[in-house]
Amino acid sequence: MLKTVFFLLVITAVLPLWSQVEPSASGGSYDLGSEHMMTPAPVNRRAYPTSTGSQERSNFVAGGLVFTAAGTDNLMLLGDQEKTPDATYSFLPTIELDRTTPRDEESISYDTGFTLYQIYSQLNSITQSATGNYKFHFTPYAVLSASDTFYQNYNTYNQGNPFSGNSVPGAPGSGAPGSSDILFVQPYGSQLTNSSSASLEYQYAKNSMIGASGLYSFLQISGTSYIPELGDQNTTSGNAFYSRRFGRSYAGVTYQFSKFVTHPYGSYTTSSTVFGFFSHYFTRTFSISVLGGPEYYAYWSESTPQKSSAWTPAVQGSIGWQVARANLAASYAHVVSGAGGLIGTFHSDTGGLSGQLELSRVWSMNGNVGVSHFANISSTPTQFAYYSGGTSIFCGVDFQRRIADSLSIGAGYQHLYQSYPGVTTNSLQNSNRGTISVRYNFNRPLGR
Repeated sequence: MLKTVFFLLVITAVLPLWSQVEPSASGGSYDLGSEHMMTPAPVNRRAYPTSTGSQERSNFVAGGLVFTAAGTDNLMLLGDQEKTPDATYSFLPTIELDRTTPRDEESISYDTGFTLYQIYSQLNSITQSATGNYKFHFTPYAVLSASDTFYQNYNTYNQGNPFSGNSVPGAPGSGAPGSSDILFVQPYGSQLTNSSSASLEYQYAKNSMIGASGLYSFLQISGTSYIPELGDQNTTSGNAFYSRRFGRSYAGVTYQFSKFVTHPYGSYTTSSTVFGFFSHYFTRTFSISVLGGPEYYAYWSESTPQKSSAWTPAVQGSIGWQVARANLAASYAHVVSGAGGLIGTFHSDTGGLSGQLELSRVWSMNGNVGVSHFANISSTPTQFAYYSGGTSIFCGVDFQRRIADSLSIGAGYQHLYQSYPGVTTNSLQNSNRGTISVRYNFNRPLGR
């Protein structure tokens, strides 16, 4: 945690001393006819917005407190053969800071709180998360971005802020924050994750752009895990791209490298992919993107150091749409990757859908669906055959009502299904959860 706090402080304090306004995944801050190019979703490595256009804001400090009461019919405690219902209560203070100038943009958010279980009190935990984002515009056509996201003791059932939404990445399968690489679910087990990334983009001609990015992330499973098939995972990835504009459309090529390492049982996966991509902007905030190309992967382990490798096709795609009172984002990826704690190398099919709609001045709703299917690369009884893979499906919907400018209430429902042969049992594959939340928040403008 100290390393994360130090990283965020360095971003905030040091980078402003360096001397774009490069558009974001949803379309950016310039008209389609502008000389400034968009950075298409397949290569900008960021998530689509989780708020509607009417909720966009900058230069503010905000904070609040969220209380959530939840009931579930099954905590999916894999050490038991019976369903385990329980009720939980979460208290989550939040703080957020956003500052934007013509040359730089920076935002920091921090949440901390605790979750209490009514029956299984041994699962009580303190949770915290921190996110830092920074952009610096060397010129109107060159931008440096850096970000860090940290979660401690977070899992499916102790996230106390249903108001935060769920992000969908523009480049699914990239290992970027919000991507679908971490989808194997140990619902009750605490996890520690951190993801750090940096990117540089440069528009060197009216219709041409290049860029590069790198990312490192890790996942640590709780020491109280009862699942020996799970391990910690480190992910390293990088990419470089060339993009060319043709009116409202963008086409180009991107090279992507990823490495997944699990431990204490060491399994190793590397992949190198050359994607051709195409993006079309119907409007500044409505785009669709597709990617495809050959992927070369290799895998080995500590017990079997001899590498195995092969070529396979890889496909990715995403869509983002944002208007004043609604947004929608969806993504899909078919790649070779790790499985977020499940040891081995997997053909992964992952997808996500997220949307928000303002029903009226005081009512809004959010919905999301996530699906992942992991199939072990090996088709014969090798060192990874026991970890054959599996399927996770998550869906949820919640409604929110604003009582006053600083007070909101919400109610939601989530359903989780998972099937991992050799790990889960039939009686533990489904879970339903209902929540009721109350949020108090304040928002103050900066520099006014």
